[in-house]
Amino acid sequence: MATAKDLLNAKGHNVYSISPDARVFDALKLMADKEIGALLVLKEDKLMGIISERDYARKVILKGKFSKDTPVRDIMSPEIICIGPTQTLEGCMALMTEKRIRHMPVLEEDRLVGIISIGDVVKSIISDQERRIDQLEHYIKGSL
Repeated sequence: MATAKDLLNAKGHNVYSISPDARVFDALKLMADKEIGALLVLKEDKLMGIISERDYARKVILKGKFSKDTPVRDIMSPEIICIGPTQTLEGCMALMTEKRIRHMPVLEEDRLVGIISIGDVVKSIISDQERRIDQLEHYIKGSL
């Protein structure tokens, strides 16, 4: 079974982050520049939270705030669900579905080693299933 570590090795260990003191506008600009939907919020390499496009929509736009005036700490989600590198992708998908989250940091011995998204997990699982189907088809054709 594929694990979070396998996925990170395939997609990369890049983690984009922002300070809790930064403005929401800067977080949105970074997300747009990197074409990602969330940033980890780090203060002196300590994981403080996560900010997503959803946080912006619900906590800035709908409340009439301004992204250039609002610090990230005011809208970030401080409770983060993290996983270890040995977590299976099926387990990741189940946890993400149950908790209704789309991004999970991966920690190895309390050290941040990457972040995975639900899109990463689904893409990897589908790719693995397609490989298995192809192998089975070749096996069946070879047996006939």
